[in-house]
Amino acid sequence: TRDMDRHGISIQEVRFYQALVASGKSWRTSRELAIKANIAHRTARLFTKRFADLGLVEIADVFPGHRYRLATKAEKTSAAYLTRIQHAESVFSTSSTEESTT
Repeated sequence: TRDMDRHGISIQEVRFYQALVASGKSWRTSRELAIKANIAHRTARLFTKRFADLGLVEIADVFPGHRYRLATKAEKTSAAYLTRIQHAESVFSTSSTEESTT
């Protein structure tokens, strides 16, 4: 998991994280998160796996598909990654603000 913590964070990953946060304690499928984040479903599946490996999401193994939500202990298990994604979130929001004013 240490190598996965080193990859660059994309705007799609930030939107996926925001979709998880916005879902609160509700369980969501990767498809629902993809729609909410406005990203491809295959990208959401990649992020759910990555976030699960990092301990950021809880997984409900139910039929017909897994459900995910932000882990209650995410701040403890993945503090460094959360700091990075929250920093990326602020960078991307600053970039979009600057683009809309120019």
